[in-house]
Amino acid sequence: MSQTQKMCSFFLCQTGKQAKISMGEENQTFVSKFIFLGLSQDLQTQILLFILFLIIYLLTVLGNLLIIILIFLDSRLHTPMYFFLRNLSFADLCFSTSIIPQVLVHFLVKRKTISLYGCMTQIIVFLLVGCTECALLAVMSYDRYVAVCKPLYYSTIMTQRVCLWLSFGSWASGALVSLVDTSFTFHLPYWGQNIINHYFCEPPALLKLASTDTYSTEMAIFSMGVVILLAPVSLILGSYWNIISTVIQMQSGEGRLKAFSTCGSHLIVVVLFYGSGIFTYMRPNSKTTKELDKMISVFYTVVTPMLNPIIYSLRNKDVKGALRKLVGRKCFSHRQ
Repeated sequence: MSQTQKMCSFFLCQTGKQAKISMGEENQTFVSKFIFLGLSQDLQTQILLFILFLIIYLLTVLGNLLIIILIFLDSRLHTPMYFFLRNLSFADLCFSTSIIPQVLVHFLVKRKTISLYGCMTQIIVFLLVGCTECALLAVMSYDRYVAVCKPLYYSTIMTQRVCLWLSFGSWASGALVSLVDTSFTFHLPYWGQNIINHYFCEPPALLKLASTDTYSTEMAIFSMGVVILLAPVSLILGSYWNIISTVIQMQSGEGRLKAFSTCGSHLIVVVLFYGSGIFTYMRPNSKTTKELDKMISVFYTVVTPMLNPIIYSLRNKDVKGALRKLVGRKCFSHRQ
């Protein structure tokens, strides 16, 4: 074979490869919507889950709204601790509402779809309020540290201005993490494959559909996780180490009981929320979404927002007193 024939043969071979690649790209369409596999494909199971999730969502909405209303109406609850609790209840309300209503609808339909922009909006809101809650829990631990370890300086340290700035900083940090994670997630190309093995748009599940390498995005999300998960956890652990050390040295048994009761509620919420969040976002992204991943997501997106108001109300005498006062006022007005 002559040199000219070899060159022609090579050119034709390369042209053929490029044509195949071009045809492959043309066959792949840009994803405009995603399809969820959901929590179950069985019809009876979906109906049972619909009833369960509906009950949980109603309890979440009623419980968090009740906390917000009680703190607003009762002047005895106008303190820094309950100011942050009101912010937490509002974040829980938004957190749950950004996910569960759509999940309830998907339990009743065969094709569980969401548009690209709907998915983006869900991730923005979900991360905004979820990351804000992480920051608020850290702020609340600092508030308890000052109350227990520096009671004489509490009113001068936790002023109204400081509380407002801490609240603003919590929401600002949530907005920052949400913006970074959403930008990196949707900067990736999504071609062809659009089936998400999940029940809502969550970045780790969505990255599995990307048509390119996701290492830089995973590192960005991991870095934001360090900022909004591990950093607050370090602050919380430091605060509670000092709180426990101070409480142990208290002479009054009643004082120790009151301190442990107040801090215990917050600590339970921290363990439940951070434990599941760290499991999801602070480990390497696997190629397949396991059922365990979805169960963990259910725990911190559905169950925890419902448990927060229950934990705080059942274990808090001030909240229970405000509730009795509100109920008594209503009963008295009806009698008249």
